[in-house]
Amino acid sequence: MSKILEGLKYSKDHEWVRIEGTAAVVGITDYAQDSLGEVVFVELPEVGSSFEAGESACDIESVKAASEVLCPVSGTVCAVNETLSDSPELLNDDCYGTFIFKLEDISEPDDLMDAAQYGSYLETLK
Repeated sequence: MSKILEGLKYSKDHEWVRIEGTAAVVGITDYAQDSLGEVVFVELPEVGSSFEAGESACDIESVKAASEVLCPVSGTVCAVNETLSDSPELLNDDCYGTFIFKLEDISEPDDLMDAAQYGSYLETLK
């Protein structure tokens, strides 16, 4: 069973979002990191880049596969987690404590799920 934290919003693409005022902190879920396996590289987005919800923001590579991180909200990248350049395995160690990027001037879509909804969604994938 994948770990799901309360207080975050979740996308069907397995990204989590923590809304902080007009900003959003984005990472991948426990389900995503478990599916990927050992993460070996994270291509971070450029600060200042703007993305629409659902658009590919960056890539994560693991020993098993490469996967796009889709932007769960629209906004402009205001910070990236530079630590991931040298230590991508942090996403496996603590996926909810390790953000990938932060967005400002966000617009939140209607299809983000809370923890209970995301848990129910994961049940449909089995």
